Amino acid sequence: MTRGNGSARGGTPPDGDPLVRASDLRIDLGGTTILDGVSLDVDTGTFVGLIGPNGAGKTTLLRALNGALTPALGRVEVAGERIDRLGSKAASRLVATVPQDTSVSFDFDARETVRMGRTPHLSRFGGWSDEDSAAVERAMERTDVTGLADRAVTGLSGGERQRVLIARALAQATPLLLLDEPTASLDINHQVRTLELVSELVAEGKTAVAAIHDLNLAAHYCDELVLLSGGGVVAAGPPAEVLTEANLEGAFDANAVVSRHPVTGSVYVTALPETRAGDAEGRVHVVGGGGTAARHLYLLSAAGYDVSVGALNEGDTDTETARSLGVDAVTVPPFSSVDSAARDAVADRIERADCVVVADVEVGRGNLANLRAAADADSLVLVEERPFAERNYAGTEGERAYERLRARGTVVSAGDVLAAVTAAVEGEATDATSEERTEAREASQSDSSAT
Repeated sequence: MTRGNGSARGGTPPDGDPLVRASDLRIDLGGTTILDGVSLDVDTGTFVGLIGPNGAGKTTLLRALNGALTPALGRVEVAGERIDRLGSKAASRLVATVPQDTSVSFDFDARETVRMGRTPHLSRFGGWSDEDSAAVERAMERTDVTGLADRAVTGLSGGERQRVLIARALAQATPLLLLDEPTASLDINHQVRTLELVSELVAEGKTAVAAIHDLNLAAHYCDELVLLSGGGVVAAGPPAEVLTEANLEGAFDANAVVSRHPVTGSVYVTALPETRAGDAEGRVHVVGGGGTAARHLYLLSAAGYDVSVGALNEGDTDTETARSLGVDAVTVPPFSSVDSAARDAVADRIERADCVVVADVEVGRGNLANLRAAADADSLVLVEERPFAERNYAGTEGERAYERLRARGTVVSAGDVLAAVTAAVEGEATDATSEERTEAREASQSDSSAT
């Protein structure tokens, strides 16, 4: 980020300067210092997420950025203007805010609510213009609320009301958009829809700063994160630099595993229960490939399990993850199928394992042997994020092998793997009978010999 001097008019910062500059802020509320020594630069066209534990000062910082709070020390500049020295209308032409609480006490319809966003642009004696009407219609179209125009805002769902309030903020036509917990109280569909919209607006040139409580959503959608704790900034920068296990432990007093999401590639945080942080005992073998096992390797290793994985190709993301963690990995050369030596090595690890985890892996003839070997597991956890038909490249043989696993394993989502493994290792899961295990083993051996 850059530093510079000068001022600007019309919502554009001086060349080379960030759109937002908060310098050495101290903010006191009710005789208590909430933030102290906080500095922050936000460049134009950036989506910045404010994260941190409850009470860290995320909302307080947003209120300082929009001028609702005047710092005891330090200053906030937006587009080169001291925000605390501007009148309400002038400040509202630079900064629009979407509040955390989307409930409203007035019974206006959605269009009337969005029209409120034009208030900072109306002169004392001037009337409503065609430009104002066009701005409202653009904002409603952009947020997909045109169909709600004549409905009372009090009768809308939380997600619909959120989009109407974002439309109101867009109608203000400000360079900076602030959002306070925009995903709070929304279901996952509306959480994603809201943050996708903000990301698209940023891609079109808007600048956004949002307080976000969900670390994984923040990591996926934000360009940069600011971690607040103890009244100050613990870390700031790209998600991968901010969301480290050390930073999370210091800020949240939490034991967490940080990995990459196997589908999105985003930084992914999984919190470990204190009772499970490194105390688990038992052997777990993981069947994966293509990065689908990486998260499970991190999580299970951090929990304290003796973990093995394979068979994997050399150069696979999961292979590299295993080596970085010191996990025992059965490997074959790049682009090679699982050979007899690797099959024997995998079978040995599965026989010694208390539980086997089969990740949401794509299956072809080259790694089908891994699924067949997993059928011999005494306890099996099957991870399903996608339908098997979408990742099966082994035809009917793959279907048969997978159905055997599904019939006798515990099927879970990626987020429930640790709990399922713990239950299995501690004997809380329902084990297959010895007869079922024998039948599965014989079927697996029969299929292997047939190919």
